[in-house]
Formats: sequence, structure tokens, C-alpha cells
Amino acid sequence: MKLGIDGLKLPEAKKRGPLASLEHAKALGLSGIFFSTLLDMSPDLDKGRLRDIRAKADELGLYLEGGLGKINPYCSAESPELRDIGNGDIIAGLTRMIEAGAEIGCCELWVSPGNFKPAYPGRLAVDRFRTDVTWDEQLLAMEKVLRKLAPVARANGVHMNIETHDEITSFEILRLIESVGEECVGVVLDTANMLQRGEHPVFAVRRLAPWVRQTHIKDAYIGRAPGGLDFQPRPCGMGIVDFAAILPLLAEVNPQLHLSLEIAQSSDDKRRAANPRQCIQIDDPLWRAGHPDLTGEELEAYFAMLNAYEKRVTAGEIPDWASYESANYGYPSYEHQHYGFAQALGFIEQSASHIRNICAEKGIVLTR
Repeated sequence: MKLGIDGLKLPEAKKRGPLASLEHAKALGLSGIFFSTLLDMSPDLDKGRLRDIRAKADELGLYLEGGLGKINPYCSAESPELRDIGNGDIIAGLTRMIEAGAEIGCCELWVSPGNFKPAYPGRLAVDRFRTDVTWDEQLLAMEKVLRKLAPVARANGVHMNIETHDEITSFEILRLIESVGEECVGVVLDTANMLQRGEHPVFAVRRLAPWVRQTHIKDAYIGRAPGGLDFQPRPCGMGIVDFAAILPLLAEVNPQLHLSLEIAQSSDDKRRAANPRQCIQIDDPLWRAGHPDLTGEELEAYFAMLNAYEKRVTAGEIPDWASYESANYGYPSYEHQHYGFAQALGFIEQSASHIRNICAEKGIVLTR
């Protein structure tokens, strides 16, 4: 395995550009970058530019990963670059990206099933609970897009890997893989996002592990709050995710999997708005009805995990939501204190150290 980083959250990634960002990752002691899409490497898919990035990664001994983008047609308007790169044809644009990725050896490509809108409260922050179209209709539309792209993915030896994103469940991802075909569809495992769907991370990883081909290694605080549960990104080891249980499950099925840290983005790169607290409305009847695959056994394990974590918070081992927000994000005075470059580097260092320690304890080999 190798430990790298999600390129979107690497500090100064846009300012430095892909080539200098690879050097930055190397200087931070990381072993690769997972660029969200091929367009983050080259907005016009310039072949020479992409080859240069591949060559730089190889020169530095770094892994290079990428992605395609959103596959949910109901949020295509929020990703106009996918239509632009196909000269008005989204499928043609995604096809170009698959072929461009394959040409530089990026054959594991991220896809996302929707958007997260932190400005909206509770369940309305995710496309799963849109009121103009049902989630089942969105899942069917995504399946149709994947089927349209499947022939070109197969022809190029590419997997379109669906992220365990904020709005989708592991059960639904497995059904999409079964429907379209595991030879061209896999999983990007975000280790914390399933918490927002009421899924226990260890249960979800047990379900998904054989199909996990890329990762976002992320931790989160979960705590009881008015209306449900608070969710807040944390450095690995400071959150609720049990990496000591998860990493061996992944290593067993894919010992060469790349572990890409996803950190809280520096506000020096993207100013952080004073959005509402991110609430998981897990006790709301509409929320519960929207998760028919969740079993009583898993929910019981989820709340047991939550109770154990809350004891650590109460004991002062872990800062609560407000304490951490105040120290790291400047809440409530966003205009005066931000999660800047230095804090982001500390987030990376703390997370990387935790993952490396777990791997050492479990006998999982991390190479650089």
C-alpha cells in the first residue's frame, strides 16, 4: 500500500498546479496524489500536459490517480465542465476523459453520485432527498449513464469507481456494480461518508472491500445534537472511524491499494462560509424511511459506537463540536480566524501519522 492525498484538498493545489503539487506531496512525505478528475490535471485534456504529469509522478516515485466526475444527470448542470469537454455532449466528454486516463495509466477513475450542499439544513443538503426527483429515479439515471460508458471503459481496461459519497449507501453501490458489471465498475471508499447514511464504517467496509479500488481516508466527529447528530471532519485518529479494524480488511483483498488522505480544505485555498451545522437527521421518520436497507443490527452497532465515542468526548480525550470548531475554524467569527495553510498541514501530518502507526501495528506494509 501507499499513503497519499486527495489532490482537491492538498493545500495550494490550484495555486501550484499539478506538477508542483506532485513535488509538494513528495516534500510532505506522501506517496501520491488522487486528482479528483482528469480535468484537474489538464482542463482541455492536453495529451502532452497529461504525459508530463505522468512522467513527473514516475520520476518522483508517486502514484497518480484521477477521476471523471458526476454521473448523476440530475446534477449535470452543476458540473458544466463535463459538457464543455464533450463540446456539448456529456457522454462524449466522459468518454474522452476515460480514454485520456487510460493513455497515461490512470485506469481507476472516480465517479460521484451527487452533490453535497452544506448551506442547506439536514437531509436537504444531499441529492438523496431532493423534492423534484426521487432518489430511485436518480439511481436509475446513474445506472443508465454507467451503461452508456461501460463499453469504452471495458475497451480501455478502466474501472469507474463510485464513491461512498454523502448521499448514497453501500447497498446501492453494490447493486449498481451488479447491474453494470464489476469488470468496469468499482468503489472509491470514503471511510467516513457512510456515517451520514447511518451505516457503521466497519460493516460497510466488510460489504464493499472486494470492490474497493480507490480511497478517501477520512475521519469524523459524530455526536448527538438537536435534530439528530453532528458530523464534523477530523484528523484521522481524532474521529469515530476505527481504522485498526478497517485497514486490515482492505489490505487482505487489495494489498496494493492506495490510501489517499482527505483533509479539511485550507481556507487559504477556499474561503469557508459560515454554513449551518451538518446534521444527520437519523431519528426523523422521513430520514429513516429513506434508508430501507439499514438493519436493526447495524443501527444498534452504530449507536454503540456513538456511545463509546461520546464517553471519550465527555472525558476530555476528544474535543466536542464547538471546541474544535472554535480552535480550528474560527467559529463563530469566520472573518477573523480560518483553517489556513499551516493548520491544513498539521491535519495532514496528524492523519498520516495515525494511519502509518495503525499499519505498523497490523503488519500492513506501506511503501514510499
